[in-house]
Amino acid sequence: MTKSLDRVRQAALELPETEERLSHGQATFFVAGKQFAQFRDNHHSDGKTVVCVRTSSLDEQAMLLESHPETYSKPAYLHHAGWISVNLTGEAVDWGHVADRIAESWELAAPRRLLEAGGR
Repeated sequence: MTKSLDRVRQAALELPETEERLSHGQATFFVAGKQFAQFRDNHHSDGKTVVCVRTSSLDEQAMLLESHPETYSKPAYLHHAGWISVNLTGEAVDWGHVADRIAESWELAAPRRLLEAGGR
């Protein structure tokens, strides 16, 4: 778990004006006060290690769930808002892809001034 959290933390905290806080007992990442990623390990005894991130829409969420069910799942409490969980277990985790999903989620939460300044 620590290795996965360390990698999520590294990807999230390299983004501009990002901070980490505990939210509901989980390591959660914010930009300008808006949540964009949350690390979960065995959340409510679900046996999963994931990072939850925003998607651009419920349509994108549905497409990801359908096309890559081994990678993506619906996160408890957040899926109604279009969030997705990215699986962080196993040898086949593509950490570059995980970092990209975290960065895309940051872009969806970041204020316009950061995006206009060049974003990430």
